[in-house]
Amino acid sequence: MTPVDFIHDLRWSDIPAPVRLRAEMCLLDLLGVAAAASATTRVSALIRDHAVEAFGGTVPMLFDARTASAPGAALAAGMTIDSLDGHDGYNPAKGHVGCPLLPSILSFGHLHGISGEDAMTALVMGYEFGSRAATAQHATVADYHTSGSWGAVTAAAAGARIAGLGREKTRHALGIAEYHGPRSQMMRCIDTPTNVKDGSGWGAMCGVSAVQLAARGFTGAPAITVEEAPAYWGDLGERWLILEQYFKPYPVCRWAQAPVEGVLALRRAHDLTSEMVERIEVETFHESVRLAMNRPTDTDEAQYSTSFPSAVAMVRGGISAADIADEALNEPEVVRLSTGMVMRESEEANALFPGKRIARVTLVLKDGRRLEGGITTPRWDATDPPSEDEIRAKYHVLADEALGADRAGAIEAAVHALPKSGFDALTAQLFRPISPVTMSGRSEYA
Repeated sequence: MTPVDFIHDLRWSDIPAPVRLRAEMCLLDLLGVAAAASATTRVSALIRDHAVEAFGGTVPMLFDARTASAPGAALAAGMTIDSLDGHDGYNPAKGHVGCPLLPSILSFGHLHGISGEDAMTALVMGYEFGSRAATAQHATVADYHTSGSWGAVTAAAAGARIAGLGREKTRHALGIAEYHGPRSQMMRCIDTPTNVKDGSGWGAMCGVSAVQLAARGFTGAPAITVEEAPAYWGDLGERWLILEQYFKPYPVCRWAQAPVEGVLALRRAHDLTSEMVERIEVETFHESVRLAMNRPTDTDEAQYSTSFPSAVAMVRGGISAADIADEALNEPEVVRLSTGMVMRESEEANALFPGKRIARVTLVLKDGRRLEGGITTPRWDATDPPSEDEIRAKYHVLADEALGADRAGAIEAAVHALPKSGFDALTAQLFRPISPVTMSGRSEYA
């Protein structure tokens, strides 16, 4: 089966039950992150205002009362999700499939009046397509580009399916999206964290635009990662890569989460408080060491840091959205441990990246003892995924605070009912505004 055939021919009846359940969990997780981000992050507010100002249209925006064009609504949704770094990802992609994918489904789903089953099938197709597009791109280009680059092609694939483009126009849409997609270098934002993040919103906007252009007869050069990298596409419909995504227990970069787990393991094992710790030492892979923002001044810098989340974990015993925002960034005990953290690159960890992200943590105590931990990996990886109950608990920690328990519960019920209902039951809840609130909870998700 060719990638273009897979885009159009996949049916809900083709999808195994475990994959269907995983799709529900991925969607719920993305919406929980989006709700919390809409309520709390400056980036979400800025990009939604920009979408209204620069992209006028009739498509409702996620968690907003206003409308924009389909590309504008996709831009706003993608950047909103990306503004709180708690969404799922795929290790070989070194990025996130769902973040640029979902905005395309929301925009085109509204325009074309799709069923819930159609929406869920497009979601599964998009995870399968995007996971392969990402690995094909990483294997065929010299630089490490953000999720928005291959995410543009993924958003175009979902949009082409929902919009009912023929196969030839779909090829053009994929080619337009790949050609114009944001080939932004990821490590630039790692070294200097800012609002641009992982480029996912820009990729979603580009992918949606590509579909609209192709529908009008605009042509594009063939998508190289799709048409000239056959080694990455041969197992479509046989190996379900949505089952190989990871989830995040904490709203910070995945690269920081192995050190966080190392800190928490030693904290629990020795019944420690932060006041007993002189400094934290971490050995991990190069990219995690590059997350060097030890004194963040805003939430973007705190999310793209290894030392700050590790310090929060030592002080709090977990990490919530509130711990990486606003006044929490100035908490003296967290700042002390973050600025004093020692990080070293590990050749063992480098050799395993990106398939595995490992770390080894040592705590140097004020009484002179050195507590050395074992190798740790991020929690909720594909090889040890969270349970359905854990994902639902994470969702409610995020969504209940932002939306209220009743509305959060209505969204959860609508997501569960999607395969047997219309798409409108869900979007009626999603395309409504929420008031900014302060995330006050300090517990971790599960």
